[in-house]
Amino acid sequence: MTEFDEVYKTYFNDVFLYIKRLSSDDDLAEELTGETFFKAMQAIDTFRGDCDIRVWLCQIAKNTYFSYLKKFDRAIEIDDLDALDAQISPNLEENLVVQDKAMLVHAHLHDLPEPYKEVFMLRVFGELSYRQIGKLFSKTENWACVTFYRAKNKIVEQMEDPNHEK
Repeated sequence: MTEFDEVYKTYFNDVFLYIKRLSSDDDLAEELTGETFFKAMQAIDTFRGDCDIRVWLCQIAKNTYFSYLKKFDRAIEIDDLDALDAQISPNLEENLVVQDKAMLVHAHLHDLPEPYKEVFMLRVFGELSYRQIGKLFSKTENWACVTFYRAKNKIVEQMEDPNHEK
């Protein structure tokens, strides 16, 4: 078994779960995970080792996902509406409130400046530790923690501000 095969076996699930969190789509996550490892295999010689390889792979995964979003318009097809109806639980009102809040958080997250946006996404959706996020930015673990805390506070402030439009 080659060294890259070991990397693939060790980190496939982490990268898959990261993309799944970003996309909320198992099939897309599987496809983009494969593409991520293909890109990583081509670029393995450029990996400097100054961060955890999982962080490096998640960075490639994130860029792969964003490239996918730019390449394809993510409109819902009429045929997909039946699948959406099947996913809605009996307590529709409660689900709509939760979905509205989640959409509102995403909308406010979209407006955050960098590095707040990326740190928040890596922590919440990528489930990376503060140490891993700090290494990714060549900063300290404390910097990552403070930046995440500030990003979270900015989102909360925007959500509580009645004059802030979303």
